[in-house]
Amino acid sequence: MTFEQPAPDLAKIIAAWDEFEAGEQAPGRVLANMKTAGLPRVLAELVEQGWTPSA
Repeated sequence: MTFEQPAPDLAKIIAAWDEFEAGEQAPGRVLANMKTAGLPRVLAELVEQGWTPSA
């Protein structure tokens, strides 16, 4: 049996960031929450699509 990662959850990623900005979570916990919510996959997909930040 293999483990399939669930699809990234953008709402959870944003919620983790909001908790950090509000001072409710430590940076390490925020990063862990964002990672489990799929942030690495979101970033990899953006890179694959050639996305670049606007000025």
